[in-house]
Amino acid sequence: MSLKHFHIAFVAICVISAWAFAAWCLAAPGLDSGLRGLGVVSFLGGVALLVYGVRFYRKIKDLVL
Repeated sequence: MSLKHFHIAFVAICVISAWAFAAWCLAAPGLDSGLRGLGVVSFLGGVALLVYGVRFYRKIKDLVL
């Protein structure tokens, strides 16, 4: 596995983890507003990572190493 493939896989795992944590924070009953805010921040971080991953993939798609 090359470094660029590892990078894409790592970003995908990070997006899934961020969204899973956000879902847990937003769906858990009885949690305080601090954890709900952390869930929103985690969801937005997952979106930012997804945008980064797509841009990275487009950039390296034509790159031959």
